[in-house]
Formats: sequence, C-alpha cells, structure tokens
Amino acid sequence: MFRRSQLESVKAWLAHPAHAAMPLHARIQRAIRQLILDGALGPGKPLPASRPLAASLGVSRDTVESAYAQLHAEGFIERRVGAGSFVAPMSGFGPGRRPSPREALRRSQAPALSRRGAAMVRDGGVREVLSPRPFAHGVPETRGFPLQLWERLERQVLKETGTQALLHGDPQGAEPLRRAIADHVNLERGARASADRVLVLTSSQQAVTLCATMLLDPGDRIFIEDPAYYGARKAFEAAGLDCVPVPVDRNGILVERILAEPRKAKVLFVTPSHQFPSGATLALERRLALIDWAARNQAWIVEDDYDSEFHYAGKPMACVQGLDPHDRTIYVGTFTKALFPGLRIGYLVLPPQLVEPMVAARTLQDGHTASIAQLTLARFMEGGHFGAHVRAMRTTYAERLALLTRLLRQHLGDLVVPQVPTGGLQMPCLLTGRLTERAALAAARGAGIELLGLSTLHHAEPGPPGFLMGFAAYTPEEIEAAVLRLAKALNGAAATG
Repeated sequence: MFRRSQLESVKAWLAHPAHAAMPLHARIQRAIRQLILDGALGPGKPLPASRPLAASLGVSRDTVESAYAQLHAEGFIERRVGAGSFVAPMSGFGPGRRPSPREALRRSQAPALSRRGAAMVRDGGVREVLSPRPFAHGVPETRGFPLQLWERLERQVLKETGTQALLHGDPQGAEPLRRAIADHVNLERGARASADRVLVLTSSQQAVTLCATMLLDPGDRIFIEDPAYYGARKAFEAAGLDCVPVPVDRNGILVERILAEPRKAKVLFVTPSHQFPSGATLALERRLALIDWAARNQAWIVEDDYDSEFHYAGKPMACVQGLDPHDRTIYVGTFTKALFPGLRIGYLVLPPQLVEPMVAARTLQDGHTASIAQLTLARFMEGGHFGAHVRAMRTTYAERLALLTRLLRQHLGDLVVPQVPTGGLQMPCLLTGRLTERAALAAARGAGIELLGLSTLHHAEPGPPGFLMGFAAYTPEEIEAAVLRLAKALNGAAATG
C-alpha cells in the first residue's frame, strides 16, 4: 500500500481546483506519475491493488484500473499477472531526478534570452486591453456593432465556400478582401493601391515588426517620432535597431530635423493622420518634403495611418502613400480600431518591389490570416456596411469627445488642460503643475480609472506631464461617472500632496 503521505498526495491532486477539468482517472494517473518522477516511488516498488486504492480514494475500481492502464502504456509501471503492479525499473525515475536546491533556484531565475528576446519582453511587451476600464486608450465601441448582420454574412461565406474556407489560405490574403481594401484606401485615403499590392496580416503590430525585420539589419538607424507609439518603438528596439527620435510639434514631425540629421537612416516611421499621442496632423508641405527625402536617399517611409477613419474637424488629408510617386512609402492599416479588436486583421499596401519578399517573410511568421474572417469582412465592405458603420461611429465618437472635454474643463479645469484632437479615439491631457504625473496616475488607478502617462512615450527626453484618455468605448453616462471619480481622486491627491 501507499504510505499515508503518498495517499494524501494523490488525494490532493484529486481535490485541486486547477485539475477539476480532468477526468478522475487522469488525475489519479498524473498524481502517481508525479510520485514516480519525484522519486517518492522508486523502481520496483509495488503499487496498491486497484480495489483498496479505489476505496481509499472514494472512486470506482474501474477508474483506478484506467489510471493504471495509462501508466502502463506510458512505461511508468509494469503489470505482472498474479503479482500486481510495480514501478518500472528505469534509472531515470530514481531519486536522482529530484532537482537539487541549487538547480531548483536556477530554474526559478530569469532565462538566458538572446539580446533580441530580452528586448522583446522588456517593459512587458505590448499588452492589449482585455476588459477596458475608463479611460483606456485605443479601444473602439463594440457594443453597438451589427453582430446579426456579421453573422448573416459569415453564414453566406460558409454556405458558398463550404469546407474550402477551412483550408490554408493565400499567405498574401484572400483576393476579395485585398480588392476591397484597395478600393477603400483609394477612395477614402487617396492612396494608390491595387489588390496585388495588398498584404493581409493579423495586426498593425505584425506589419510594423515585418517592416523592421525585412528592411533593416540590427544596428541600422530608423527615424521615429518623439513622442511615439510605444508598440512601434518596442518592435524596432526588439529588432536591434537604433531609433533616432525626431521631435513633433502641432504640425507633426519636424522634417527639418531629419534633413539636418548627420546620422543617416534607411527608414522613417510616422503616424501622419493622427500623430500618437499628440493627435497632430502632418502638414502637407512636410509630407511632400518627406517623400522627396525618401526618394533622394533611397529610404523607406513606413506610414501608420492610425485612426484615420475617425476625423472630426474638416476633411482628412490624403495619405502620404497616395502622394508618393516614387513608391518609397509602405502604408500600414488595421480594422482593429474601425471595427473590433477581436477581428485581428491588419494590412500593408506595399510598393510593387516589396510584395514578393514581404509575402515570403510572412509565411515564416504565421502562414496566413484566418480565411472565414477575411471573406466575411470582404462582404461587409463590398456591401457598404463598413462605410456606414464608420460614419455612425464617427458621429458617436465626436459627441463623446466633446462631452469628455466639457466635463474635464468643468470638474478638473485647475489640474488638467485637454488637448482636443481633430480625430482619433483618445485625447492627450496636460497637467498644470499642481500634481505630478506619477501621483495623478496612481490616484486614478486607485479610483478604477485607466490612464496612460505621456512622459513614458518620449524617447530623447521626458515630455510634459500628462496622460492619454480614451473616450470611444464609453457611453456618455460612463464618461460622466468616470470623470467625477477621477476628479475626486485627483483633487484629493492634490490636496494631500
């Protein structure tokens, strides 16, 4: 029979909540296997007969027999007719398998990663918001999404394609979706695109990472806005690139700094529609100057058209890619913000000479994007539903931005100065000086409010203290209630600070 400690160990496995999803026989099998691996049951040791063990554990004899059968099939035990079950005589299962204290300590320490691996996990990677609390940035409103329409279109796709939709897809992306994307960016963003130049991916983050690894070698320089979108900067740093920060003003990136910079770079990364996080729109003359710079230096412009669908003041400016006659601009787009994050579809509009190498590189990453979602999205766009949804959300978001601005001025006017953007899903706010950024973020967190500090987005030197407030995903009632909580928290912190 088992010793009391061994029997209690098996009972603990049966009762542990983490193992609740396993069948009873699997829990017993795993518990005994672990005793063998730990050396608590040495080679040749007899196991209890199935009937008394079943009685001790409060299970049926068949359950124990199933556990023993699996242990026997895996080679952990031997079953001898008329004699019973015994631990198999394998030297690897002896007490020597138990790690020494030094080895156990070594296992608990951080792994020895490559320099690229360490850079990828530094600062926790890029975390997506799972359950957004006000005022998490970059989160669209999803509660009003036309799910029934989407489900109907998906059923049409499955009915017409059948099991074909379950197979591997084109690594460049489904042709109907590539055609719909090209039509959309040509019409709405003034791009110069065709279906054969579109590469469908899972996200804009994948697009940026692909550009970093395909266009640059470790140690190469890249010009990047300062402040900048943290996901892009982390992707470039993880690729081993030398990120050269270029300041931003109310008209976007300072092109004259690029032209005067003695350190040459092969790539420039910009967010010209709504600069992240300032919300600035890149002026036309600066766009043309960047295009000229890229052509003269045989450099690439990676244009992340961040939140371009949501412009609230005047007409949105044509994208850089559509103005570039030299084919030196790579356009990055995503449906994560315009529709819903769970869709996981982004894309690149590529210069013709980059299509083949980028598609080949993509096959080494994740092969292809899920076909059913692509084909459903294509139908959604072809039927005019995408444009209708964006127009409806544009009106909703503009109203929420106006409300948030008014409430901040009313309840936090002496602490916070809103920097009202012309578009996008978030608004930067500057602190007046009565409260530090760290204290403001801590107070907000304590009140259940999610804010992103602005100073952390600067690369060369700390920027002005403040925070970014997402407003798109929250109803007027939620915005008002959250602002009142935030005002109470920040005013309290200022009074005690």
